[in-house]
Amino acid sequence: MDAAQALVDGAAGVAPMILYLLAILFAAFSGVPGLFVKNHGARIAATLMVASALLGISAAAGVLLGGPVASLQIHGTPLVSWGRLDFDPIAAFFVVPVLLLSAMASVYGIGYWGEHQEGARALRFFLGLLAAFLALLVGAAHAFVFLLAWEGMALMAFILVMTEDREPGTRRAAWIYLASTHTGTLLLIGGFALMMMANGSFAFSALPPGFAASGRGTAMFVLFLLGFGFKAGMLPFHFWLPPAHAAAPSHVSSVMSGILIKMGILGFIRLVSWVSDPPVWWGGTILVLGAISGIMGVALALGQHDLKRLLAYHSIENIGIILLGLGLGLIGKSTGHGSLQVLGFAGALLHVWNHSLFKGLLFLAAGSVAHATGTRDLERMGGLGRLMPKTAAAFLVGAWAICGLPPLNGFVSEWLIYLGAFRGLGLSRWAFSLITLGALSVIGALALACFAKAFGVVFQGEPRSDGAAQAHESSSAMLVPMGVLALACAAIGLAPIVISTPLNRVVSTLAAEGQGLPSLGSLAELGWLSAMAVPLLVLGLILWKWAVPSPRLKELPTWGCGYIAPTPRMQYTASSFADGLVQGMNWVLWTKVQSGRVRGFFPFPRRFESHLPDPVLDRVADPGLRGTAFLLSGLRFLQAGHMSIYLMYVLLTLLTLLVWMVV
Repeated sequence: MDAAQALVDGAAGVAPMILYLLAILFAAFSGVPGLFVKNHGARIAATLMVASALLGISAAAGVLLGGPVASLQIHGTPLVSWGRLDFDPIAAFFVVPVLLLSAMASVYGIGYWGEHQEGARALRFFLGLLAAFLALLVGAAHAFVFLLAWEGMALMAFILVMTEDREPGTRRAAWIYLASTHTGTLLLIGGFALMMMANGSFAFSALPPGFAASGRGTAMFVLFLLGFGFKAGMLPFHFWLPPAHAAAPSHVSSVMSGILIKMGILGFIRLVSWVSDPPVWWGGTILVLGAISGIMGVALALGQHDLKRLLAYHSIENIGIILLGLGLGLIGKSTGHGSLQVLGFAGALLHVWNHSLFKGLLFLAAGSVAHATGTRDLERMGGLGRLMPKTAAAFLVGAWAICGLPPLNGFVSEWLIYLGAFRGLGLSRWAFSLITLGALSVIGALALACFAKAFGVVFQGEPRSDGAAQAHESSSAMLVPMGVLALACAAIGLAPIVISTPLNRVVSTLAAEGQGLPSLGSLAELGWLSAMAVPLLVLGLILWKWAVPSPRLKELPTWGCGYIAPTPRMQYTASSFADGLVQGMNWVLWTKVQSGRVRGFFPFPRRFESHLPDPVLDRVADPGLRGTAFLLSGLRFLQAGHMSIYLMYVLLTLLTLLVWMVV
């Protein structure tokens, strides 16, 4: 590298770029001291990651609140550019959850993954590198830098998923993830090649008018849709996500679900910013795929009994919600309707932040439960609310937020998408608004049922195993990050005015050149609407306590039918709780049910269990690959082991190609 030139809007623009670069360096080196320090590596790594988050968020605040934008041009020679970094509003918006959640995961790791536990040093080192590559990716403004950071992110995540590599399921999940992410990378390379053909450069810039509707523009969109869709976990390219999120350590899962899959959304946002005249079918395609991802994601989550797999499928659901908003905004851009653009894009972008916060919180709470009980199996939990009240409260906050209920942050972003869909009913493309409204309604109802199951089975009732009966509350190092994320969920839900300026700044960058968009406003009215839920919740709690007092032992009825001394056999299991809804959707879910028939007057104990295989990985990809391998095994006779035979194969291939070219 011979030169690096900062191109800024005035001298004040240098400061955000310097802070941003320092944040990347702090994150990258956070795990290095722990490789040499024996006893305090985890605390040093957490301190450096928190410092990285403070630097990066400070830089982002300067840009998102109206400050200048900075660019860093990297030259290989005076004439050839190797890349460029832009710390623009899009980069600033995405860097906030990247560094905040990475810092919380690093602090959480102090208590979750012990200082002297096997692989602890490598885990901290690669977690820091993952955060650095993620932060570098959001500022990439050149295909070379973007793909470099993209591959670095993919490899670091692969290594982190492989942390407990002695488990066969962990190795399988990691290799599936690596194969999937490299497939996506190949597709992105094709998309960037077509972008270069349109612009004459690999630098990110606006595409020529009319290119989007051309054949090359269509091919570029399809390649980017598939490439970014793989990373985002969009159906049907989601199959790597549940096993990888379940296999990784829980604080790594929180980063992967809260941040890593959002890099696919970042790619879509960049694509939207380059195109001034997208065809309507672009937005319609993204919207329909979002509806399918959202509904199928939450439906598949409902049938899961592994707590982390359940949360992983909810990541697919929330990616679907983001795509619904993004599709609405893109349709608004195609048709020139400013209010539809603003509400759709704002809802999608805010849900990126919100999902990072509440899903990160949920994975950390799930890790706390698994750490205390030694299991992720919902059927072996129960009664943890009394033993782990702080973890239970954190999980409840995350569950409340992910269901889109006021007064937490999930309500605000979903409400913006609802408003956009209602606004679109009066337009010519009203069918897409109907799809959005229907999908959001179904997603919300199923999410509420799923988290009623998850919270009730995990934290209510009686323990179903010795591990659950002996569980204990987590350490402060694990509880503090959960508290920070829970407070952030409440802050955005109760005071969305604090994020109105950043949202307006980012949304304005997605408009076509010369096209003014109406302002989103301060969101103060939405804050008041959300805050109205607080007194209603308090009143409901008071009425419930008054109407249903906790009975004392002497007040119990004579004929209590056994419920005065409940046992685990008397309460719902994860399978039985969701069985009605799962069976109602069995025509698309294809659930596997295992139950023994009860016969005779004195039957033996029977169990009811349902299992929900992934429709793509377990029902299509895995059997298909096994069948292909079996068929190809019949061609092993061609692998004779003699060099002369291999040379003959090469000669025959060349002759065949020559004949084909002549003909």
